[in-house]
Amino acid sequence: MPMRLGDLLVQRGVIDDEQRAEVLRQQRVTGRPFGLLAEEMFGVDPRAVERAWAAQYAGYAERIDLDTETPSVDALRVLEPRQAWQFAVLPLRIEQDELVLATTEEHLARALRFAGWRVPFQCRFAICDEQDLSRAIEQHYPMAGLTTDAMRSLRLVMDG
Repeated sequence: MPMRLGDLLVQRGVIDDEQRAEVLRQQRVTGRPFGLLAEEMFGVDPRAVERAWAAQYAGYAERIDLDTETPSVDALRVLEPRQAWQFAVLPLRIEQDELVLATTEEHLARALRFAGWRVPFQCRFAICDEQDLSRAIEQHYPMAGLTTDAMRSLRLVMDG
């Protein structure tokens, strides 16, 4: 079973057990989200909350093997090649009005942000292996002169 957000933040050393308990007490009173309260009460960096939330989401997400999964043409048309490379996502299929996207746990936070502002579908993410994702993006979204290693280096620079 996936961990609760507060437990993940404690495990990662972002907050301690007492701070988690204080946030939970405040959450029971206000009903506000745990991450937002942790940010306000203890100055927790929003990126730390986002990374923990992505790890929590990954705990619930479907795991897939891209060697056995063939993306549909309709799904692939949803993104431009630059977007697939930049945000490390591969559209797999459209199920009713939901787009299923593959990404890695490491790239999930970025992929979630991207999908929230750019993708015209409700999105669900499936978690896959980094090397499999890189190969699949290269295969389905080839870009002249762009390699997986080059894109990984660019993402490191962008993440600062």
